[in-house]
Amino acid sequence: MTGFEELAKQTALYPQEAPVALKTSKNSLLIGLPKEVAMQENRIALTPEAVAILVRNGHEVIVEKGAGEGAKFTDTEYSEAGALIAPSAKEVYEANLILKIEPLIDEEFSLIKSGSTLISALNLPAHDRRYFERLNECNITGLGYEYIEDRGGGLPIIRSMSEIAGSTVMLIASEYLNSANGRGIILGGITGIPPTKVVILGAGTVAEYAARTAIGLGAEIKVFDKYLYKLQRFKYSIGQHIYTAIIDSDTLTEAIQRADVVIGSMRSEEGMSPVVVTEEMVAQMKPDSVIIDVAIDQGGNFETSRMSTHKHPIYRQHGVIHYCVPNIASRVAHTASMALSNVFLPFLLQTGTIGGIEEMMYANRWFMKGVYSHKGTLTNAYIAKKFNMRYKDLELLLAARF
Repeated sequence: MTGFEELAKQTALYPQEAPVALKTSKNSLLIGLPKEVAMQENRIALTPEAVAILVRNGHEVIVEKGAGEGAKFTDTEYSEAGALIAPSAKEVYEANLILKIEPLIDEEFSLIKSGSTLISALNLPAHDRRYFERLNECNITGLGYEYIEDRGGGLPIIRSMSEIAGSTVMLIASEYLNSANGRGIILGGITGIPPTKVVILGAGTVAEYAARTAIGLGAEIKVFDKYLYKLQRFKYSIGQHIYTAIIDSDTLTEAIQRADVVIGSMRSEEGMSPVVVTEEMVAQMKPDSVIIDVAIDQGGNFETSRMSTHKHPIYRQHGVIHYCVPNIASRVAHTASMALSNVFLPFLLQTGTIGGIEEMMYANRWFMKGVYSHKGTLTNAYIAKKFNMRYKDLELLLAARF
């Protein structure tokens, strides 16, 4: 074998079925990316480009065959980035750190390794006490990515997915207002015809991006929130005068009755989202008007909301179309996967540098807030109280280390 061939075998110049051999350190992470099997989920947490950076920094990544297909990333791209392509989920769950989108389902509990760390969405309303008992039995440390904060106290995953959801909801509303599904009206406004009326509950990121889209289409929008400061910040972000109001039963009821589209985007920092629209208010809405409950992963803002899926996205109640899919961003899985990867990559690199998940938790309170279960015990006070389970205060563990 020539020297050139030997050199080529150690680099990307030579076709290979296995990733390039790299030197790893004691702080190297072994990251598993399983293929999603629940909720018609198409996203993946890391793109091939992010995997390549992790591998160059001495970490190992195992990707289940076909895991990126829903987001239009091929196994070849991951292999060329340095990942090991596993033929089944069993090999992926041998990793110490499992990074996925949806929570574990029944068949995955039997695969995950005791003592490993799971980073995924939590989707609390979809679980009962038994789910958390099984997590504890597996001795798992669980992080809900909707609770992980950044250094500024923001929620980076929620922010990214909310930007996507906000940009997407008006397109969804337009789909269910057309003649094929609903009243046969255009979302927006044209000359000589009154504009579509859109009500947005909440003045956060989803509302901001939904409002920008609605305004661009010419719709008439009204935004409600519990807090005046959020409405003030919202108007500043939008940069133009729009109708805003504190949630008041009479004002909100009238707006809901007249609306063609109502978007629910009010979230809770912990636990369940507030229910602000009663079933009686829904019953007074126009026939074939549209409700999109973006907060359904926390229980929803409408008393009539119940979780739906991409396969069966809508149902009608009181003649009103309800769209209550929790993973709206999965409709644009390629974009959403890139956004997720942009958030996960920096903290994975930092986690490797600092010495692992445990050290990352104790060194960064903002990261610690994402931990809801630690080595077989719940660490989220709200969940523990809700299901009457044993609770461990991570802040006390942190204090005990010093």
